[in-house]
Amino acid sequence: MKRLSRYNPTLSGLPTLTGCRTSDLSGCEAADRVSFLQTLLLFPVFFSLFSLVSCKDYLEPEIITALTVRQVTEQYSYSRGRVASIYSDLQSGFTNIDGAMMANASDEAEFTLETSSVHNFNRGSWNQFSNPDDVWSAYYRNIQKINQFLVSCDNIDLDMYPDESVYETYLAEIERWKFEVRLIRAYHYFELVKRFGGVPLIKDVTGLDDDFNSVPRNPLNECIQYIVDECDAASEGLPPTYIAADLGRVTSVAALALKSRVLLYTASELFNNTDWTGGYAHPELISLTGDRQARWQTAANAAKAAIDLAEANGCALGTNYGDLFGPNTHTNSEVIFCRRNAASNTFETTNVSVGFDRGNSGTAPSQNLVDAYEMSDGNGFSWNNPAHVADPYENRDPRLAMTIVANNSAFKGRTVECWEGGRDGLPIVRASKTGYYLKKYIDENLNLVTGQTSAHSWVIFRLAELYLNYAEALNEVDAGNSDIKIYVDKVRQRVGINMPVLPAGLNQSQMRERIYRERRVELAFEDHRFWDVRRWMTASPALSAPLKGVKITRTNDMFNYNIIDVEQRVFLPKMYLYPIPQNEIYVAKGLIQNPLW
Repeated sequence: MKRLSRYNPTLSGLPTLTGCRTSDLSGCEAADRVSFLQTLLLFPVFFSLFSLVSCKDYLEPEIITALTVRQVTEQYSYSRGRVASIYSDLQSGFTNIDGAMMANASDEAEFTLETSSVHNFNRGSWNQFSNPDDVWSAYYRNIQKINQFLVSCDNIDLDMYPDESVYETYLAEIERWKFEVRLIRAYHYFELVKRFGGVPLIKDVTGLDDDFNSVPRNPLNECIQYIVDECDAASEGLPPTYIAADLGRVTSVAALALKSRVLLYTASELFNNTDWTGGYAHPELISLTGDRQARWQTAANAAKAAIDLAEANGCALGTNYGDLFGPNTHTNSEVIFCRRNAASNTFETTNVSVGFDRGNSGTAPSQNLVDAYEMSDGNGFSWNNPAHVADPYENRDPRLAMTIVANNSAFKGRTVECWEGGRDGLPIVRASKTGYYLKKYIDENLNLVTGQTSAHSWVIFRLAELYLNYAEALNEVDAGNSDIKIYVDKVRQRVGINMPVLPAGLNQSQMRERIYRERRVELAFEDHRFWDVRRWMTASPALSAPLKGVKITRTNDMFNYNIIDVEQRVFLPKMYLYPIPQNEIYVAKGLIQNPLW
């Protein structure tokens, strides 16, 4: 049996670290220093090998006096830690926009803390020089780290494991790691593509001597094809499930879920329409040509394939919608992949009402979103209906109460008082401006005064999204297909929700509207709405209309509800895509800016 090589000449000559504790590699000092060109695509290659955040479980506790790059790249234990570090680079959406959720930059919510840069999205005061969601460099650093791992992982030395069964187990694990990190790299590329359109595809390690002056953007179709091909490869190379010890790793189901999402975006309006671009000279960077109906069919097929694989391996809709977003998210049967965070209470202290000790109100859901939740009989809610207005939160879609804290509802052991003068209402400083507070993802059992914490997991893929992806794509290519209604109804009728099935006989336009609404309420605060209205090209008027809230007054035991404008939002056509950061264009002059910026 051929053993892996002990020596990789491409890693020779790199510096040695001294005085390092394996439990804290961040404090290591280099005996020999290298200078790093922090440009568009260059990640500090050397230190990328030591980004072992939250990996100390995999490392031996003894003090290491001379840790070399060769040791890190050739020892199994350190390589396992490098993979864990790649997972740790995945973003969660809890507080990633300067302390706020992305929902606050859409019509889902208004962030209470005025100091957050997330407000620049809503005011229209963002551009290629200043973007609250400035992720370009971070994603390329992550991609560089993955590229670095892939060129060195075949050099992991297993000679120290003479037992053949151990050797074979570790060898298989190393082969699986390759597919894991390739899928994560594909995910990073999609996160770039949905923001910018076509981006530079960097598939190999970049170095200090590389010339970035003429790095081009790859056409959009090449980026999409690359991501899809990587998803296909990962779906073949990864298992659909893991034993408990490996729970949380990407699977073949996650690979097909990413493929489904990518192809849904590919078929959607934004990447098939250049009318908004003002005659942009490089449409190949932001749009696709050819048979759009074929793209919808491909998206439908991809979603159905992901559903079939997921369900064949035990994935099923959760029986409690609220539990999907609690401390045990990662074990829920519906969750395909999530980003698990260390135990904390940061999300709670940021978003719980200021009326509770240590609460800062944070993400305040909008009336725009609340009004999207239907009545429990399946009819729409209307402020023109006196019965609805008298008690606006009674007999509503159960997901409303599981997602949003409304006036006079129970939360953290008391009744929430969102009326003017109440414990959670204006004019208290930092009280919600919309009259609502967030419940989704909040662990309301935490005692914030004593500093109690719990684990939080950010859902990246779950089965309900695949059902809605399938229904949306199928409706565009085969309106009237019975599967469309079947899969939307599955989401509506999960145990504990039991919303009425959609009415029979909806035409394509009516079904499209119902699917859009279903995505809005089912996937609220999961970082979909900001992107959905862009890919549908409905961001105007959705994101240029006033963000609404409710003014609540109390007289004796009666409440009066009046709809108010909280903020006039700004959305311009150029905002359908992000601008390429100007500092990157200064370095890589071959980059072409997006339209209208």
